[in-house]
Amino acid sequence: MKEFGWHNPHCGLESSGLSGAAVAYFNFGAACLYEEALRRSEARLTAAGALMAVTGRHTGRSAKDKFTVRDANTDGVVWWDNNAPMAPEHFETLYADFQAHVKDKELFVQDLAGGADETFRLPVRVVTEYAWHSLFIRNLLIRPDRGALESFVPKMTVIDLPSFRADPARHGCRSETVVAVDLTRMIVLIGGTSYAGEMKKSVFTALNYMLPARGVMPMHCSANVGPDDDPAIFFGLSGTGKTTLSADSSRTLLGDDEHGWGPDGLFNFEGGCYAKTIRLSPEAEPEIYATTQRFGTILENVVLDEEGVPDFNDGSLTENTRCAYPLHFIANASPTGRTGHPKNVIMLTADAFGVLPPVAKLTPAQAMYHFLSGYTAKVAGTEKGVTEPEATFSTCFGAPFMPRHPAEYGNLLRRLIAEHDVDCWLVNTGWTGGAYGTGRRMPIKATRTLLAAALDGSLHDATFRTDPHFGFAVPVAVPGVDETILDPRRTWADGTAYDRQAKKLVRMFIDNFAKFEDHVDADVNMAAPRVQDAAE
Repeated sequence: MKEFGWHNPHCGLESSGLSGAAVAYFNFGAACLYEEALRRSEARLTAAGALMAVTGRHTGRSAKDKFTVRDANTDGVVWWDNNAPMAPEHFETLYADFQAHVKDKELFVQDLAGGADETFRLPVRVVTEYAWHSLFIRNLLIRPDRGALESFVPKMTVIDLPSFRADPARHGCRSETVVAVDLTRMIVLIGGTSYAGEMKKSVFTALNYMLPARGVMPMHCSANVGPDDDPAIFFGLSGTGKTTLSADSSRTLLGDDEHGWGPDGLFNFEGGCYAKTIRLSPEAEPEIYATTQRFGTILENVVLDEEGVPDFNDGSLTENTRCAYPLHFIANASPTGRTGHPKNVIMLTADAFGVLPPVAKLTPAQAMYHFLSGYTAKVAGTEKGVTEPEATFSTCFGAPFMPRHPAEYGNLLRRLIAEHDVDCWLVNTGWTGGAYGTGRRMPIKATRTLLAAALDGSLHDATFRTDPHFGFAVPVAVPGVDETILDPRRTWADGTAYDRQAKKLVRMFIDNFAKFEDHVDADVNMAAPRVQDAAE
């Protein structure tokens, strides 16, 4: 096997059982990976110099095809109600077939890391079949300098082979697509999908498994820091506004998707951003839009015209169009990926029912309740098979990536909130004036104004009312925001219809939380909405 590029000559692919490959390109930079991707016809150049790739039938994560090896180490730790198990024997067979599949292939290798805090950093080797996948993961994870590469020793290996086709009977999986995670040996095998996001979420899953035992809270969140050294966390699933709302030019961006909260404060898991681009505009999201116009950014499933100009309004390939770029492409990004303890925690939700107010202040017990509930809407295209928004509860705002029981994360978060006296807010970026299909999406200008007021402390001086359905505090008036929008019932043409919808959502919360009632303190259970409060 021939090897090219910057790497530790004593740490080759043989340790991963991939010695049968014809060529391995180690740690190629953007220019070389562009050349290889174009030579292989994997991607196209845009007019502005970005690289655009189409992922085929998989335009989002294949959540039902993800499996975790159930062995002596993981059996009593992993939350199996949420994580599909794979027998060790099936993983061994799959791993052997992956090793056979790479015979005589050209592979791309990136030696990277997850975690800006070196105390908790996870060195990761990512082996890919596609050059553009290698650039994607190079953009998304943390890139060691050349000196560090000479002594790099991976503690986790991700092998990504889109051309591999799994056999359910042979490999103990569901279809030809497979994402198999061995948390004991720290090996991830991804086959049968070209969607690049599977790689980064596999690293996130591993960190979510490892870090709680070390007292670090892993979080599916974005984070930024204001000029007064006031860090803020933004929890939320894809499509709720984590990336958009954290990319605020007046604040320093820590990261847009994955962070840890440890003894010394917050730290980014990643070295890049993976932003949605559907209906992206330079007016509404100038910082993110600017990244799509430069060399080094990867666009996923974005339609180009004959001149190579992206049409971000065209969702014909998928609504889940994306761009992946290094964090330093954002002018106000943190160079270290680290900051102190947060002053505010924002929980974002896209309420498809149009019931929740645009902002509400939460007590610590309510914060844990809503964190464990993780209510939002699945946005079209984020997962395969989802074609329109639908209400869902994804505990910890990231259930697909949480190997441990949610109460473990929830209790850790609650302890940190109490220790550092953090203010918590629930922000609805979903629908107002009616449910999805009738109402409209919450105006982003109103959301930004409310967030700014929460982060600068001025919202504390507002007059609050108690929501009759959910019991949290809702501001009555905020400068620059239409008072009507603060009271969702007033935005509906039919108040009685609103009451019915609110009662329906209250019951959904209560039914969903039943599985957590025995794992939390009494005050958290008391933070639940009350059916009698939501009576018509």
